[in-house]
Amino acid sequence: MIRALWSAATGMESQQMNIDVIANNLANVNTSGFKKSRADFQELLYQISKTPGSSTSADTVSPTGIQVGLGSRTAAVQKVFTVGDLIQTENELDVAIEGRGFFQVEMPDGTTAYTRSGALKKDGDGRLTTSEGYLLSPQIVIPQNTTSISVGEDGSISVFLDGASSSNEVGVLELATFGNEAGLRSLGRNLYSETVSSGTPITGLPGENGMGTLAQGYLEGSNVSVMEEMVNMIAGQRAYEVNSKAIKTADEMLQMTNNLV
Repeated sequence: MIRALWSAATGMESQQMNIDVIANNLANVNTSGFKKSRADFQELLYQISKTPGSSTSADTVSPTGIQVGLGSRTAAVQKVFTVGDLIQTENELDVAIEGRGFFQVEMPDGTTAYTRSGALKKDGDGRLTTSEGYLLSPQIVIPQNTTSISVGEDGSISVFLDGASSSNEVGVLELATFGNEAGLRSLGRNLYSETVSSGTPITGLPGENGMGTLAQGYLEGSNVSVMEEMVNMIAGQRAYEVNSKAIKTADEMLQMTNNLV
């Protein structure tokens, strides 16, 4: 009976983690470039009273044996990197990636982070940055007397200067891809960093070698489906509830046993 108590308790812990993941997805439903997470679960060890295939007589063996599980646990919380819907903003510094790839960001400690959020800004020197003020890598500087900015699908950035009749190219937005995007480490603020699991980044121009193209005047929305997350939340809540009922039932059975004394 004690085994049932502990098994149901692990089920409640697993469903609590499931609800935590769902709550974070819903909290970021309007976060540009956000990628939803999914909790994966696995069963715990088994107590084996009779091994399958063990002899039951001189001529027969046990077809199934006796194996009782001890509950569940969280195996992984995986980022799902499907592309979100494109939202038109008509802001010339908003750039969305249509397909695979990440913008490269130079962090204050000299390392490189990666983001799907293309809500770009200019600092006081005209350098393109993220909303947090982190510089894009490679650095791109917009001249102070620029009247308009054009970002091509291939990442080329051209500007029209005040009084000029033609555009000038000032840089190219490069993208990076990984062999295993789900292995990236989430840093918060729409940023990721590489890990051993993600593999080393492969950089290149948009539209080449399987990388996505760029769309100026758009932002990539979150890939969270509110309806899907609400259904998952209801299922998780009911699973949590049924595990609590299993604990209550085991407790009542133990109480019956105590009353026999």
